[in-house]
Amino acid sequence: MSQFLGTHLSRRDAKGRVSVPAPFRAALKNGSDESTVQLILRPSHQHPCIEAWPVPVFEALANPLNQLQTFSAEQEDLAAILYADAFPVESDREGRIILHEGLVGHAGLQDSVTFMGLGRTFQLWEPSAAERRRQAARDRARERGFTLPGSMPP
Repeated sequence: MSQFLGTHLSRRDAKGRVSVPAPFRAALKNGSDESTVQLILRPSHQHPCIEAWPVPVFEALANPLNQLQTFSAEQEDLAAILYADAFPVESDREGRIILHEGLVGHAGLQDSVTFMGLGRTFQLWEPSAAERRRQAARDRARERGFTLPGSMPP
């Protein structure tokens, strides 16, 4: 699967639809000639944004839940966090998706939506919140000297 790269601005239309950016649609199709794309949308439990997961990546994320003891507090809590507020969506032929109002409220979205690529996934943000998030991440990485495992220091 291709990676989701960059930051893209889109607008919600009167019907509550938003267009998934063309580079993200291309990454989701990954060589497929399908005219639509499928995603799992869920509220982030760390940030005021919507997480967008390609279905295979979401399934891989969820697989470890099957290893936990059924009906254990850990399994039920993690399943509630992962599944209860998750919404499968499919785009129309123009690449538009409908955002569930609960997700819109969680992210504080109005007319404009920022799509922020995160490699295997992407997020949908209120534009000014997205800019603050990106700046905070840059500042934190610089202050703490974050590097990727195996990378050369600058």
